[in-house]
Amino acid sequence: MSDIYSIISSNYATVGSMVSYSRTPYVPVDAPSYEGTWSGAYANNTKFTIQVSNVVGFRAKVRYQSGSTVKYQDVLIKDNSFKFGDSKFTLTRAGVAQIKTVMTNAATGAQTLETAYANQG
Repeated sequence: MSDIYSIISSNYATVGSMVSYSRTPYVPVDAPSYEGTWSGAYANNTKFTIQVSNVVGFRAKVRYQSGSTVKYQDVLIKDNSFKFGDSKFTLTRAGVAQIKTVMTNAATGAQTLETAYANQG
């Protein structure tokens, strides 16, 4: 039994050292840079919209829609980005954001990382 605990302990220490955390604090963001409707399309021409609202400090509300998929989430903005569901939104410059989404094929279960750009407007 002690062998199991030593294996778990050593793996926990190994994995813990590989995780990188952002050491920057949460700070208030410029609300107009994020608020509004963002539109774009993935490489397979699947269109999406992201609505960012109620940006206060570093908190915001997000509504994501792609096809029949609709997700709502409260998010925290840090280092010009936030995560929601299986996606990550990164503000690259004024009015342009990079969206990375993990897509799962319903038939095979295979997952792919799709990257797209969205424009504010």
